[in-house]
Parts: sequence; structure tokens; C-alpha cells
Amino acid sequence: MQMPTGVHALVRRTHEERVLRALREHGAMSRGEIARFVGLSRTTLSEITGSLRQRGAIVVVDTDAARREGSGRPAERLALDPASGQFMGVDFGHRRVHVVVADASHEIMVSGSVRYDATASWRTRTELALELVDQLSNGAGVHYGALQGIGIGVPGPYPVPEGAWSSAGSGTSVLRPAPEGVDMAFAERFDAPVVVDNNTRLAALAEAISGTDSVADLVYVRVSDGVGGGLVVGGQLVTGSSGLAGELGHVTVEPTGRPCRCGKRGCLETVASVPGILASCRVLGLRLENLGDLASAVAAAHPVADRVLREAGAALGRVVGAATMTLNPAKVVIGGEITRLAPLLVEQVAATLATELFPTAPTRPVVEAARLSDDDGALGALAAVFHSSPLLARYPGTADVTGRSDAHHTTTEGAAHVRR
Repeated sequence: MQMPTGVHALVRRTHEERVLRALREHGAMSRGEIARFVGLSRTTLSEITGSLRQRGAIVVVDTDAARREGSGRPAERLALDPASGQFMGVDFGHRRVHVVVADASHEIMVSGSVRYDATASWRTRTELALELVDQLSNGAGVHYGALQGIGIGVPGPYPVPEGAWSSAGSGTSVLRPAPEGVDMAFAERFDAPVVVDNNTRLAALAEAISGTDSVADLVYVRVSDGVGGGLVVGGQLVTGSSGLAGELGHVTVEPTGRPCRCGKRGCLETVASVPGILASCRVLGLRLENLGDLASAVAAAHPVADRVLREAGAALGRVVGAATMTLNPAKVVIGGEITRLAPLLVEQVAATLATELFPTAPTRPVVEAARLSDDDGALGALAAVFHSSPLLARYPGTADVTGRSDAHHTTTEGAAHVRR
């Protein structure tokens, strides 16, 4: 069957989502009931449901014979196929790829991850990711014939052009090419729309919508090998004119400081990243080689580790303070493994931030360590797909369907979690 392209693909996808939403909210329905609920003609609805059935999104469960009045022919009742993966989130980290698959109700069906060497090519990373998707399918009986969209997170900065979708022919839609065409590999394999963004920014979206106290406005900073960030304003990711919004790690904090890999000097990343913190400790005579060493020094209350972490947290707090004064978020989230090993870093950010804000401000943002692990950029990739969908863009209900407390996942290499 030839798939529509361009605006026709957008219209079809909108119709399909309306049908899927009706079945999600009301359970099994006849075509006539669906047509009345979504406001489509029977001819259009027949075409849409025929395509969804062919791709495995919906199935016939029974007929309305038991409650039908009159002598007419019983009508088939359609329902969502519980084995149909509708949305996919893929997060490419520096050393692993994490995949999650959600159903039409936006609940996580399966997830898993697989590691690769930090020097692996994008072709190798993409092949491993696609193999992982197949493993998840084979292990849990999930099929992908009806994928509505795929979100992909890649290490940043990753410039994203204005607009969420663009036509790529054959019924697929993609953003600008990811490294070595990883987006096209997924679009061509699954014949589904693809959205690509910086995985740290996607993690910001996942944090904003997770839990029962989800927020529409959030500043997120991840402290790791570098310092990245993401801004969520009005429930939407802010990308900026060239996709560099949220790169707080490259704000200058020490004009004559260490050279940064971006070409400048004294960026926040040179002070508050994990390598920057370890380097500062070594300058002061405390030989630390990795996060494990730093955790031991923190546990022993070593004065050098305490001093360096406070100075790094203060620098981070000043930069976050400027962003907070500009955006007035409800929450500031600091991510990265270091926040669990050295909670003092987050405490210092909060203390510094308190001095940077208006003293008479009626409310102050909550400052906390990230709730989700670094692997949960895949949940943010899913959320980006939901937000880019024709129906769910700026849809308030999206806030409680991704990252919910019952959306279990695993970070075990190659393992899958199946929703029970």
C-alpha cells in the first residue's frame, strides 16, 4: 500500500491518533461508534481502520450481536492490539544505547540497553540499537508495524532546525540528519516519523513530566564528562534558533581559567564537570582519578573534596541563577551520577541560587537532584514524540503519561522488562 506524504501524511496521522485515542479511552467500539466519536465519514474511517488493522495497531475482538437491536448484520468491534508498539524512544549515550517502547496508552511495554565502546562508529551504534529493538520484540512478542513515531536522543550539542516534522518521502518524516544518518536508518526500517534532539535536553523533558508533581517550567543541568543542560518552558523543550539553547556548561565563569574543549577559557564545564572537579582536587594535592575515588573522599569528609565541590556548586549555582532569573522556573534539577555520590554539590547549588534570586520573590524554585537515571533520556525521547504529535502538541494530559511511577524499565544490558 502506497503511503501518503507531506500534508497528506500529517492528516492521516492525525486521523489515526484520533481513532487510537477513542479506542484507548472507550475500549472496544464498532466502526459506526468510532465514526460518531471522532467525527470522520464512514469512508474515511474505513480507510483509516483498514490501515491500522493491516499494520497491527488494532484488532477485531467481537461483534455487537449481543446488544444489537433489529435484524441487521452484526458489526465488528475493534480494539487496540496489546502487542502493538506505538512509540519508540532511543537514547544514544557515549557508551550505551537505551531503548523504550510504549503502547497506544503511552505506557512502557518493554525496554533494554546495550553497551558499546566509546570509540564505536555511528554505523556500529545504529546496528546495535536496531539489533536491540529486534531482541525486545522477540523476547516480549511486541511488534512495530504501527509505530506512530520514534524519538532519538544523541550526544549534544545537536542543532535542531525550527519545526518538529519535515517530509522525507514514503510517509516518513525526520529532522535534519543525525550523525551518519541514524535517523534515516530508523525512518527507513520502520516507515515512521522520527524526531532527533540532544539527549540531555530530552532528559530535561523527562524530568519535567515525571512523577505526580510534574512542572511546565524547568531548568535542567547534567554534570558528567561535560556539563549540559535543557530548558522546558510552558511544557515544551526550548531549542533556540540553532539548537543550542540550554548549553549552560559553556557560560564563562572564570575568564582566565582553564581552556575548554569548546575553544573558550573558564567555561562552567572546566570547573563543575567531573573531569574539572577531579582536576581541581589534584591541583590542591588530592589525587583522585575517577568518581569512585571522589565518593570515597566525600565519605571520609576530606577537606579538599569538600572545598572543591562547594566551589563547583557555587559556580553552577551562579549560572543556574542567571537562567532562573530569566525563565522563572518552578524547578531546577541537577542530574548526573555525581549528584548521588556527592549530594553536597546539589546542596551548594541550592544555597547559592537562594542568594541570586529576588529576596522578595513570592516563590522560589525547588532545587533537587534528578529523579531519573542518566539512561532515562529515552523516556524524554518518547515524550518528544508525544509532544510533536499533531494531537498532543501542547496537550496537558501528556504530563502524566510518560515517566509515570508505574512505567517500569530496566538498565540491565540487553535485558527487557515486559509490562504485566
